[in-house]
Amino acid sequence: MSAPEAERLARVVLSRIGEPGDPRLTDLVHELGAATVLAGLRDQASAGELAADLHDRLTSVDAARELEAAAGRGLRFVVPGDAEWPDHLAALSHAPHLHERGGVPVGLWCRGPLPLDEAVGRAVAVVGSRSATTYGAAVATDVAAVLARESWTVVSGAAFGIDQAAHRGSLAAHGPTVAVLACGADRAYPTAHRAMIDYVADVGLVVSEAPPGAAPTRIRFLARNRLIAALARGTVVVEAALRSGALNTASWAQGLGRVVMGVPGPVTSAPSAGVHQLVRARDALLVTCGEEVLEAVSPSGSFALAEPRAPEAPRDRLTARERQVLDAVPLLRGADARSIGRTAGLSAARTQESLLVLHRAGLVEHGLGRWRVRDGEHVLHGSDAPAPPGDGTSLP
Repeated sequence: MSAPEAERLARVVLSRIGEPGDPRLTDLVHELGAATVLAGLRDQASAGELAADLHDRLTSVDAARELEAAAGRGLRFVVPGDAEWPDHLAALSHAPHLHERGGVPVGLWCRGPLPLDEAVGRAVAVVGSRSATTYGAAVATDVAAVLARESWTVVSGAAFGIDQAAHRGSLAAHGPTVAVLACGADRAYPTAHRAMIDYVADVGLVVSEAPPGAAPTRIRFLARNRLIAALARGTVVVEAALRSGALNTASWAQGLGRVVMGVPGPVTSAPSAGVHQLVRARDALLVTCGEEVLEAVSPSGSFALAEPRAPEAPRDRLTARERQVLDAVPLLRGADARSIGRTAGLSAARTQESLLVLHRAGLVEHGLGRWRVRDGEHVLHGSDAPAPPGDGTSLP
């Protein structure tokens, strides 16, 4: 299955003459079809009703030649109606516009072996600060690797910092990854990441709404962010300052009804302030590892985590009375059962019975009629326990 050729060629022209994510164009194309919109523009051009620059661009584009040249660079143009067009991009048609960007893309230029729909069938976006800390980069790498090992695609923007760490984490785990660019898919931005982007194109997929050769601009980054959010089931923000572009991606994900997750950082860390605001005021789900991300984006019940618990200690198996007696046993100098009972507030018989249980459990030792906590077991009282009175021979 593929889109009609006339529709594809019309979308090539519109991709070349329009700005990515311009809702004046995307909304019209979604409603009327690209061929109808292009025919209307050509009628306006014939009547001299178009601005000179748009008229010149419209008349200079040879769509068939554009596709041929793109194919020579390893690019293909994927449009609605193609077998590999992801159905969930349709959600952009009713998502609120942000920063005068929005709508379903006219088409997507793709470079790489993975079919687009398969690549993003199970995908999570991992985004964050370009000025990532060592902590943030490590968390992004680990989250991406966990997702990759479960055959989830990691979607990001190939930028410095968190984006780079996310792609590398997925690649290191031999998982699929998609890089969504604000420039043409045949270019590399930042140029320092050319090797990584080319490698993603070899084993995964590089995607752009901008036509081949297009340069990155601020408004194209904002348009690109909506695609990162729309291609994924959920978005994880790992480090983002209060004015970070990653928060724009999170806003798109929220507008699309997708899961938004935030990884907490130190409360004193400016690179995490935006994430904390997402969690505190914008209902983002706090996550700390890849497994928690998987639980959030997987179908209900298909990936459930056990409630985290500390390892069981011998003290956990004691009854309340046995713990009461253990707390009364001296740490250093021994005491007889009657003295321990007075400290514990129990009868000598009940104290003796509990001491025997504690002895069998290896928690106390006995000699010459006196009892004390076994060497090394005093840590069971915990660092937050009250300090022993007097000379420290027993606990209260």
